[in-house]
Parts: sequence; structure tokens; C-alpha cells
Amino acid sequence: MFTTAFAQREQTQPGGLPLDLFAAIESLKKELNAVILAHYYQEPDIQDIADFIGDSLQLARAAQKTNADVIVFAGVHFMAETAKILNPHKLVLLPDLTAGCSLADSCPPDEFAAFKAAHPHHLVVSYINCSAEIKAMSDIICTSSNAVKIVQQIPKEQPIIFAPDRNLGRYVMEQTGRDLVLWQGSCMVHETFSEKKIVQLKVAHPQAEAIAHPECETSVLRHASFIGSTAALLNYCQTSPSQEFIVATEPGIIHQMQKLAPHKHFIPAPPINNCACNECPFMRLNTLEKLYWAMKNRTPEITMPEHIRIAALRPIQRMLEMSN
Repeated sequence: MFTTAFAQREQTQPGGLPLDLFAAIESLKKELNAVILAHYYQEPDIQDIADFIGDSLQLARAAQKTNADVIVFAGVHFMAETAKILNPHKLVLLPDLTAGCSLADSCPPDEFAAFKAAHPHHLVVSYINCSAEIKAMSDIICTSSNAVKIVQQIPKEQPIIFAPDRNLGRYVMEQTGRDLVLWQGSCMVHETFSEKKIVQLKVAHPQAEAIAHPECETSVLRHASFIGSTAALLNYCQTSPSQEFIVATEPGIIHQMQKLAPHKHFIPAPPINNCACNECPFMRLNTLEKLYWAMKNRTPEITMPEHIRIAALRPIQRMLEMSN
């Protein structure tokens, strides 16, 4: 039975929300023996209260190693699913159950099953940004951090299906020289960056380096001096002698960049339209308030059929083994 002592002590606003959300969440972490895992694309307040911040590979490793009883996943649905696949006996919470992913949604399981059946001798390498059902149909999972490394370990004579991100797949093809069969999925955020506006920014800021995530389209990647996962971009901006960067990925990462390199200047790559389209609307569904209520009420919980979890576990384990 979880203690309610803190609930009796806390001062609340109208509606029952504590006046000091940070303190309330810290108390609930102790009460539940919970860990908060957050992606770099989360809002700054969530990043600041998280126990661990990372990209998809780092978060999968953190979920695998945690001794917590409760995992609160501040990210999107497929990320929380991955934590549950690795921790079937732990309570895995997602602050907003509707925090999905346009890339994962672009690969419906029934359509992908037919696509896979049409290529019967192909090994399936799936980007971690997919549903548990797609993972269960895959042979190996990868992330943007390790996709090239994993494909390089597969025998050259073995044909490969790469799903669901076509842009990451094209990048892997360029880096490895492999001919991959690509599922034509994409991330709406990484496809919204404007090549024209990036070129204009480079003209206005001639000393700035453009850095980009490999989910971006080729037209954007060709202007980048460095291409890498969110974690790789974060590391690069700290080690590069450049003092100014144009960042072509979800701008949530800039919060960490500014914390780790406060003397440098970071410019978010602009979208095609004058909108906030370069921000992931699904990532932004999670808020500090929703995170508090998820911990307080121990819901929404991530669940899945056990046969799907077991089938999805194997390719994730193979990824972790191949990434060491």
C-alpha cells in the first residue's frame, strides 16, 4: 500500500494541484520508488526534474537497468512501450496516453505484415520509433544512434527491409553502401524544416554550423556539417570549436545544449511555414501537471498482450547486444 502522508501535507491550488509541483513530484518519486525517464524533446521543466534524460537508445538502456518499481516515461507512446517490453513486472506510466508519434503511425501493422510477406527473404531492421506490433515483426531494432553500426554488422549478402523511416533509411544506405528496401514512413517534424530558410540563416550567420538529425530530408542534410542522433548532436555542440549552431531537429534539445554549453548560441532550424511545426505536438502533450497526476493516480499505465511483448523483446535485446 502506498503511503498518503505526503498527500495530507501538501498545499494545493484550486483543483487539487500542489503549489510546488517540483517538490510534490520529488516526494512522489520517493513514495513510489519511481524513476522519471525523459526524452530530450520534452519541455524544459520535465527535463529539469527527470532522473535521466536521453535519446531513444540511452533511454532503452536506462529502462533496462533501473531498479525502480515505477517508471514514469516522459516521452511518446512507443518509448513507454519499449520500457514496458523490457520491464514486464514494473508499473510504466505515460503522462498523456495520446502522446503518439507520426512516424510510428505511418507504419500500420497490417500493412507492414503484407509488405514483409512480399519480401520473404529479407531481414527486418526497424527503427525504434515504431509500435510494439512492428517491433514484434522485426528481427533487429535500431535507433538513430546505432542504425549504421547495426546494418554494418549484417552480412552483405543478406537483403534488408528498413522501417519505418525512409529518411533515416536513405542516410544508412549512404553511410553503409547497402541497398535497403525502405518502408515509406516519415516524421512530420523532421520533414517540415525549410531548406531555403536554413540557407538564409547560414548567410545571416556565416560562422554558424548547421547540425541535423538523420530523420531530416536529404535536402536539409546536405547543408549540415554534422549529422547525428539527439545525443550525438548534444555531444558535438560541446566539443566543436564553433560558437554558433543552426539545429535541425526538435528544438527541445536546445534546452540541454544551452545548459551544457552556455557560452554558445543555438538557433532552431525554421519550418517551411510560419508556425511551431518544428515542435513535436505529441512530445508537448506531456506537461509537469500531467506527470504529477500520473504519479499521484498511478495511471495512465502502459500495457500490452504478453505474446506481443515477448516477440518485441527479442529484437530489442539483439539491438542492445549489437550496440555494446
